[in-house]
Amino acid sequence: MTWATERLDAIGAGTGALPAIVEQLHLGRLDSWGDGWVRKTWTPHPSLATADGSLFGGYIAALADQVLAFATMTVIPDDRLYRTTQLQVSFLRVGRNAPLEIEARVIAATRQMIAVRASFTQAGGRLIAEASAQQIVLPLPSVSET
Repeated sequence: MTWATERLDAIGAGTGALPAIVEQLHLGRLDSWGDGWVRKTWTPHPSLATADGSLFGGYIAALADQVLAFATMTVIPDDRLYRTTQLQVSFLRVGRNAPLEIEARVIAATRQMIAVRASFTQAGGRLIAEASAQQIVLPLPSVSET
């Protein structure tokens, strides 16, 4: 276990506190994870719908950043941390204000960079968006640096 996988276990079990921003944006928790992948279902609050009942793209981007970070956490070494250096979201279809199935996977990892990709589907496996990110790998700061 690493600091990151222990955190994933706690988030998935509902015992780990979520950051305030995650709570405020109602991004939710994680359903399951394994080495190099994560999955979650997200049900938007009705107040998040646009006038025509579609999902707001900014929420999909926020969910992408969260789930891509979770996927990164499945492989980050115990003595390292990461930061998103690039995030790209492609909207393929209009998403309705309905539950999303989100899956993210690590697609490449080196000592300095981790590349991750996510898919967002709705009922019937209807793909509505894809996202990708690059995460830079950094050393954990020492106690004297904090």
